[in-house]
Amino acid sequence: MNLDQRILSKEDLKKLEYLNNPKVMKVVEEFTKLMKPAKVTVITDAREDIDYVRELAIRTGEERKLAMEGHTIHYDGYYDQGRDKKNTSVLITPDMKMSRVIDTKPKEEAIPEILEIMDGAMAGKEALVRFFCLGPLDSKFSICAMQITDSSYVGHSEDILYRSGYEAFRKLNGSEDFFYLVHSAGELDERGNTKHVDKRRIYMDLKEDRVLTVNNQYAGNSLGLKKLALRLAIYKANHEDWLTEHMFIMGIRPLNKDRISYFTGAFPSACGKTSTAMVPGQTIVGDDIAYLREWEDGTCHAVNIEQGIFGIITDVNPTDDPFIYEVLTTPRELIFSNVLVNNGKPYWLNMGMELPGEGMNHFSEHWKLGDVDREGKKVGHAHKNARYTVRINELSNVDPNLHNPDGVPVSGIIYGGRDSDTSVPVLQSLSWEHGVYLGATIESETTAATLGKEGVREFSPMANLDFLVVQLGRYIENHIKFGNKLKKPPLTFATNYFIKENGEFLSEKVDKKVWLIWMEGRVHGEYDVIETPVGYIPKYDDLAPLFRQIFNKDYSRELYEKQFSIRVKKFLEKIERMEKIYAEEEDIPKAFRDVMQDQKEKLLAFREKFGRDVVSPFEL
Repeated sequence: MNLDQRILSKEDLKKLEYLNNPKVMKVVEEFTKLMKPAKVTVITDAREDIDYVRELAIRTGEERKLAMEGHTIHYDGYYDQGRDKKNTSVLITPDMKMSRVIDTKPKEEAIPEILEIMDGAMAGKEALVRFFCLGPLDSKFSICAMQITDSSYVGHSEDILYRSGYEAFRKLNGSEDFFYLVHSAGELDERGNTKHVDKRRIYMDLKEDRVLTVNNQYAGNSLGLKKLALRLAIYKANHEDWLTEHMFIMGIRPLNKDRISYFTGAFPSACGKTSTAMVPGQTIVGDDIAYLREWEDGTCHAVNIEQGIFGIITDVNPTDDPFIYEVLTTPRELIFSNVLVNNGKPYWLNMGMELPGEGMNHFSEHWKLGDVDREGKKVGHAHKNARYTVRINELSNVDPNLHNPDGVPVSGIIYGGRDSDTSVPVLQSLSWEHGVYLGATIESETTAATLGKEGVREFSPMANLDFLVVQLGRYIENHIKFGNKLKKPPLTFATNYFIKENGEFLSEKVDKKVWLIWMEGRVHGEYDVIETPVGYIPKYDDLAPLFRQIFNKDYSRELYEKQFSIRVKKFLEKIERMEKIYAEEEDIPKAFRDVMQDQKEKLLAFREKFGRDVVSPFEL
């Protein structure tokens, strides 16, 4: 190997050699030679190495200390505030088939392009070589991942979000079975932000198990281990015999019983994912990404590949999010990004208090209310996609099995959607295949507040559409096969917290705790159900006592009827939308199409039997 001794010290070279992995050496040599950093530092699991990264982030100005101990603030560029879908591509070769919804680029064109952009991108900067473990240490679930980056903010964030994996790489015994991710923020402006955002590229090379990303700082584009490595893992899982999913993992505790049941859940944005995972009285294992495998006893187990949360901070307030709010307002290691800072204190949108009219924010060092950007658009106090980064074990509701190498046994899977006029608040699937159907037909209804047009339904199978890197048909087929091989597959549920009447929500935000307790009881066979064409729904006589026990309030028969009536016409309209979408996809499994046809026939028969489009649960 020809690693440049002018930029890599003997000590750092020894750290690499200790891993006894030729591929690691080759990757470091190739990309340091290409990107030309002034210095290369290798980070191990040692506390002093990890502290060095955190201190470097302060020294370089990528993070700044706030008034509260342990808190720091980081700013991405004003035009670097979210995932860049336009410049994010999956690299494909002629033999690879992808769904039409996946943004792809021929590998033979993309690699020369991005390597040219990366040439010299780290000039004058320090490159950090990092080693992590996606999943608990010493677990059969986990995947090793190497990161090369010139951003100490990225390195510090990954120390919070992921388990250090230097020794895990040593245990690979020279194997090439690991992900590697190379990132550079590129040339920076006077505020330390990426200058050449027009040359931003985020490319996933699936066959090489690697991600190459340049000219960005927002974590969704630069932290390769998060949504970028999610794509690599989805590809790997769907060519093996397990699942990688965009899911939380939580523990649900029933009332007056000494047990805990673990659920995973996939919800598109703004459908209640975080608030579900954080319901008071329950525990959290993870909020974002899960690996699911068949366990020795024929059940499904899951692990959180992360140990931290990179969460949207907008709307976090002490009433709706007490666990998170407490963490954000007390001393601990925590990174804020793209929020307003005034006198060393962070402020974010809809935090439950009046915000200062000036300070430092994602737009300027000296922002004032009324400032406009170069397009003449008013700049708000903080960005709506502002974030916080913190370890899960800082939360008081952390589950004790967070780091269990065996993961947790999954009793139930929840698919959450959002619509105002169709789905009931909670239902159970009629079968495993029907559960896959529920996940593969998730829709999220937009609101006027976000896109200016209310009622537009966005299709997001398993809440994973943005991250799919295999054909949709193959993805669905693998879900069906996964459940069918289990001796005891998890029960599957669907939720919709947003059903309305006359423009008013029929459920309160906190009601989801009742739906969770009911789902937990169902996996233990403690509640009877009403069978409908679209799934099993709860009985009023089971829900009313739960509302009384949990919230000490009456739950009326009238409200139950409004929430759980089957809106036949609306469900048939949804099936029609799904038929059109899936007609454009190749190789959709027959079992899936059979479920869709069965749903349609049952709903038509239901309408004929009752002679109307809305059927009360009290009639069933």
